Amino acid sequence: MANPRVGFISLGCPKALVDSEQIITRLRTEGYEVSPTYQDADLVVVNTCGFIDAAVEESLDSIGEALAENGKVIVTGCLGASKEDEIRKRHPQVLSITGAHATDEVVTAVHEHLPPAHNPFTHLVPPQGIKLTPDHYAYLKISEGCNHRCSFCIIPSMRGDLVSRPIDEVLQEAENLAKAGVKELLIVSQDTSAYGLDLKYQPRNWKGQAYEARLYDLAKALGELDIWTRMHYVYPYPHVDNIIPLMAEEKVLPYLDIPFQHADSRLLKLMKRPAAAENNLQRIKAWKEICPEMTLRSTFIVGFPGETEQEFNELLQFLTEAQMDRVGCFAYSPVDGATANELPDAVPEEIKQHRLEEFMAHQAKISAAKLEQRIGKKEIVLVDEVVEEGAVARSKADAPEIDGQVFIDGATHLKVGQFVEVQIEEADDHDLWGHIVT
Repeated sequence: MANPRVGFISLGCPKALVDSEQIITRLRTEGYEVSPTYQDADLVVVNTCGFIDAAVEESLDSIGEALAENGKVIVTGCLGASKEDEIRKRHPQVLSITGAHATDEVVTAVHEHLPPAHNPFTHLVPPQGIKLTPDHYAYLKISEGCNHRCSFCIIPSMRGDLVSRPIDEVLQEAENLAKAGVKELLIVSQDTSAYGLDLKYQPRNWKGQAYEARLYDLAKALGELDIWTRMHYVYPYPHVDNIIPLMAEEKVLPYLDIPFQHADSRLLKLMKRPAAAENNLQRIKAWKEICPEMTLRSTFIVGFPGETEQEFNELLQFLTEAQMDRVGCFAYSPVDGATANELPDAVPEEIKQHRLEEFMAHQAKISAAKLEQRIGKKEIVLVDEVVEEGAVARSKADAPEIDGQVFIDGATHLKVGQFVEVQIEEADDHDLWGHIVT
């Protein structure tokens, strides 16, 4: 008897991707196969995103496409938590709808509509589980949910409050991934800095040593795996200062992804951002004094309700002074359920788009200047892809999918997942080009 086959569409952020990996891992342990096409699947699971309007439409369109191409669809993810009625109205044929981080519920729904075929010889998966990323890097989710109630965000209503994983469980997964050949771990959560708060930093033993469930202990332990470890979604709380020396010692990558969102204190208070009162420019300066090679990535919102031209210009000045390496920006989107929608003085769409363009042009000049400074330097890069023209790699300063790349023309002999030393010879405002150091 052939094993039942499940198709999978995973949308949204890396945290959602980890949810998808956990669901697929459970299904594979029960003998289900994963189908890459609608036609060969007996059923399709769509893991949705509902963070902004564009993501909502993409999710609804993907559900419709899966129904049209296959006919049997289970919906999970953030959109399922926030807009079940809208999904039912648009696509009444869906078999089941659950919210985010709902592995048990999704597997139960799959059982109901596509019972497993018992075969003890296929109910095996590798120790690291099933991953949807390439073999050489993986996302490691350390917690779920968030205790903050930022006024522009509805994620806590979809994913709940902070729930941290015990530190020994996280380290075991990390070790399994390293043993499986993963060369880079990307640490993700809704609020990485808050890791362990809900556990009261409960210690656990790992390899004969006690580690507390807190960011510093986690970073220190991950640093012993001798692979790249990259920190994402870090809020600038004071205790983040403690991990900067670990970056200077190359225990973890000198890379911080910190969503500052804005520079104006009034707007940050309206956004209800955690650590809004911190002097971020002073913190950045102090971090770089300890670790000069640090890469800073951040995201910002322009056109937030009430944002004045002066406050927008203050944000541009912050970019100039902060000299961050990688920056993303969004025009404010009034997500259903966000309390910021009730604020007065909404910024007209035309002005929001103009500010977005001006912001990105301003940061592009900063990025181009910083990348130009790397010309002539030798750097270790990790190969992501080998194509006809050569190899496509990333440096320590670049996370997959969101940051820049290093192109190595003619290096078709390299292997995906291989570390190689290159000398940088060319740059634009986003990417680098280099040749192998012999």
